[in-house]
Amino acid sequence: MELKSELLKSIWYAFTSLEAEHSGKVSKSQLKVLSHNLYTALNIPHDPVALEEHFRDDDEGPVSNQGYMPYLNNYILAKAKEGTFDKEKFDSLCWMMTAKKNFKEGTKESVCSWQDGFRLFCLFNLLSEDRYPLVMIPAEVEYLMKKISTAMNQEWDGKLLEDLISQNPSYKQGLSFWLFLELVSTGRLLRITNVYAFSLALNEVFQEMYHNVLKKGYMWKKGHVRRNWTERWFVLKPSNISYYVSEDLKEKKGDIPLDKNCVVENLPEKEGRRCLFCVKTPTRTYEISASDQKQRVEWIQAIQIATRLQDKGKTSLHQDLKLHRREQRGRSCHSQEGPRSTQEQQIESIIQHQRELEAQRRQQEEQEKEHQKEVQRELERQLEEAEKAKNNMVEELTLKEKEAERQRQRIQELEMIQQKLEAALTAEIQARVEEEKARLEQEQLLQQEEEKVKQLKRLQEEQEALLQKNKPEGDIVLESSALHVASQELQTLRETRERSHQHLEEAQKKLQTATSYVKHWNVQLNRLMRPINPGERFQQQRQVKKIQCTGETAFSSQEFISRWHPGTSQESDQPGSQSSVEEEEEVSEQLKAAGLSDEDGTQTQDNGQNY
Repeated sequence: MELKSELLKSIWYAFTSLEAEHSGKVSKSQLKVLSHNLYTALNIPHDPVALEEHFRDDDEGPVSNQGYMPYLNNYILAKAKEGTFDKEKFDSLCWMMTAKKNFKEGTKESVCSWQDGFRLFCLFNLLSEDRYPLVMIPAEVEYLMKKISTAMNQEWDGKLLEDLISQNPSYKQGLSFWLFLELVSTGRLLRITNVYAFSLALNEVFQEMYHNVLKKGYMWKKGHVRRNWTERWFVLKPSNISYYVSEDLKEKKGDIPLDKNCVVENLPEKEGRRCLFCVKTPTRTYEISASDQKQRVEWIQAIQIATRLQDKGKTSLHQDLKLHRREQRGRSCHSQEGPRSTQEQQIESIIQHQRELEAQRRQQEEQEKEHQKEVQRELERQLEEAEKAKNNMVEELTLKEKEAERQRQRIQELEMIQQKLEAALTAEIQARVEEEKARLEQEQLLQQEEEKVKQLKRLQEEQEALLQKNKPEGDIVLESSALHVASQELQTLRETRERSHQHLEEAQKKLQTATSYVKHWNVQLNRLMRPINPGERFQQQRQVKKIQCTGETAFSSQEFISRWHPGTSQESDQPGSQSSVEEEEEVSEQLKAAGLSDEDGTQTQDNGQNY
């Protein structure tokens, strides 16, 4: 009888959507289509003979809801059986027919989507009175609004409903569905600040009241064959506990049938599992592990409620509660409300306890979310500090790499200067050897010249003595030829000595140049050999201009030679001095010939000032 009453409510909306101008009359063709759709939705075999017989074309054929009711009762509702069809699809068919005419989706004032409207349609039919036209009294409206507000984790403001009734006293007799939907969508019955949160809360209430879901959530279940523990998504209804792979309900793994003989008990910890309990059925015992003690208590109490409903032959907790509320209202119309039965009080207390547990669970979830946000903020702060430390380390590493690069350049300059210095020392040694050889050769030539001069003087004296003694002419000629030969040899020795002297001067000049370059590269080497202390580089950079202005920097080889070359006058230091330019060009040619040019050294000096 309850199933027929619930089906008839949805059919009534579908029928009224077909009537023309609210006359209560529906054409026979539309009734045939409606009947065919009901047959399909209720999974009832079609009876075309009875359909055509009842809707035959005569003057007394059924054209109103009263005329259609006998056929609907005898051929459709009488054949409908619970469990043979999907009631949600059946209600969806009726909703689609009535919503096409009455529901306007997407308006600025409305916050309800098509799916939200369908869920409110089903809940309205569940809580509405069994009289037509269908209405839901204010007490049931208040009950539904409180359920949705609790699911939204907010408190319902009852003043909204009181203001509506005070403005329109007719609302006290009940609200029609379309008026109820309009009041909810416009926020006159329920304050909706977040449409998405409202939709989620409405779906949760829809699952609980329409689909009779007493509780759902993840738990661990011990296998019957493999005896391993697997996490499953459990859905508790009054008749059974279904478990799935995940909460999307796409892959169902099994059912635990519930009846009045089922027993639920706590279990001690074992196999590393805590919060254990078992559901004992006549055929099997199911071992389950909840996430914590609170969840275990809630699941045990919810399963006990389901077994009590099975014991009383009830299939829906909220249908039973609705009937109790209706009986209480009926008794209060004649007299004051009497004491409730013990069984009713137990059910109400269990429901109230479940609501309190649900509220506590939501509060704990909010606290956990806030804690997670705080942890996330702390992690973000630590991440920012780590990022800053990383950037600082990268900067320090970059500075150290630059410093290491400068040190490498400095070492390269030191090696180059060392090579130049070694080459200059080698050239100086070679110049000294050449100068010594030239000096020895000069001394030898001077000795030979002195001997020749003595020999020439001796020959001259002998010739004068022969002339005085009137020696024979032949002796005088011989003596004259010997004197002539000695004079030529003396002249040759003098020319050779002059060339040797020039060679000696060249060797001395080359030695001076090599010595100057040795001093120059020593200066450069001493400059680079001075250690650099931390932070000294920046101080040196600030003093570069000052040092350059005072002329205290190491100068190039040409400047060094031009300033310190022996015998150079002060006028030769002037930039325009002709002798200085010629001498520098001559020294440069000599250095290039010796392989000691300071072209690289000048560049090194310029780079070295950066240290």
